[in-house]
Amino acid sequence: MNKIKNYYMGFQHYQALLYELVIRDIKVRYKRSFLGLLWTVINPILTMAVMTIVFSKLFRFQIENYTTYFLVGNILFSFFTEATTNSMHSVLDNSNLIKKVYVPKYLFPLSKVMSSVVNLFFSFIALIIVMVATKVPFQPTLLFAPILLCYVIMFAAGIGLILATIMVFFRDIAQLYSIITLLWMYLTPIFYPVDLLKENVPWALTLNPMYHYIEFMRKLVLDGILPGINENIICLLISSITLIFGLIIFYKKQDNYILYI
Repeated sequence: MNKIKNYYMGFQHYQALLYELVIRDIKVRYKRSFLGLLWTVINPILTMAVMTIVFSKLFRFQIENYTTYFLVGNILFSFFTEATTNSMHSVLDNSNLIKKVYVPKYLFPLSKVMSSVVNLFFSFIALIIVMVATKVPFQPTLLFAPILLCYVIMFAAGIGLILATIMVFFRDIAQLYSIITLLWMYLTPIFYPVDLLKENVPWALTLNPMYHYIEFMRKLVLDGILPGINENIICLLISSITLIFGLIIFYKKQDNYILYI
């Protein structure tokens, strides 16, 4: 209990530094970019346009409100991929700072997740624009979206902490993870109907955390349905267990980072 309390007190003490790290990440990412953060709005819309043409027209996927259906899945999965990939490199990218002064090392992967949250916010602006343009009705249940976003952020933070730890000791994880996320994306019904997997590989849905999160959000955005207790428990358990596991691994290994960075 004392360790948890010390972690919390340390987090409060370094909140200003976390804020500066997030701002730095955003500035570096969009340095010398004419449109800057607007790309986080434009990119999902352009991707949606391409995917809509390919999958709803050429492949004849008959999904109601396909553009919104696709965007919900793509935005959440893109956030997860971006947050975890950037977190994976965060400790090594800040090795010079770690060697010079004491800074709680968990701030580095956490700052990457939070900077991705900023992008996530702007991506949802793109979703709203598309919903208005395609005349998709706004459901009252959309107000509960922050609950789902908390689940996804916790999950991404947990995976990010695990990856950041592995990356210090095993640099090849960067290449392996890019392959894993590509496979993961294709096993997640982002741009195709859920029924395709239910009929062929149902286990790919049951064991896929991102499927549960995306379906949760689609119910809120498209169906106007508030997911039940069981669905909330599943999402909360996945997120909480992953985050706690990530914190434990990161905490146990962080003192050895200095020997490998």
